[in-house]
Amino acid sequence: MEAIFENLISRFLEDKVGVSDTFLSEELATDLRKNLLSLFSEQQFKKAGIGSSANRTTNDQIRTDQIYWLDRAHNNVHENCFFDYMDAFIAYLNRTCYTGIVDYEFHYALYDKGTFYKRHIDQFKDNKDRAFSMIMYLNENWQAGDGGQLCVYKDNQQQIINPTNRKCVFFKSDELEHEVLLSHQPRLSVTGWLKTG
Repeated sequence: MEAIFENLISRFLEDKVGVSDTFLSEELATDLRKNLLSLFSEQQFKKAGIGSSANRTTNDQIRTDQIYWLDRAHNNVHENCFFDYMDAFIAYLNRTCYTGIVDYEFHYALYDKGTFYKRHIDQFKDNKDRAFSMIMYLNENWQAGDGGQLCVYKDNQQQIINPTNRKCVFFKSDELEHEVLLSHQPRLSVTGWLKTG
């Protein structure tokens, strides 16, 4: 497990964007995907907003995905397995990099056909708690023509990342603008932030 964590962190330190193709195990990715799709079929997802909780709005010109917030209070075995994994990752991150992460928040995200999220940054103007952004993909058999890539803007260049199953992307929340390009197939992920407060 620690070798997987170290690989992600090392790539982040080298390139500002850590990418691990096999961050999630096959079993965990499968369980999370099934849980996401079950919740979606039960109409538990809500239209995603923009802005902090005090200033949250929805805007279809900027963002059109749907989300479901994960919470240990749900007492869902798959969510709790995921949280256990994140706890281990954060413990390793804090121990090796002294990042001072004390909290996190994660949600499922589903981008249906024809949806997107325009260029943005993950940290709010009125709240600086978000330190790192993490995106973990749950898309089996993803093809290049399916769209939905993550486009990260850094050093006057664009890095395009395919949302393939088990992959994790990790970067500083206040540093890199990014967007989700138009998706041509349903695109599934767990997305969230590691927080210092």
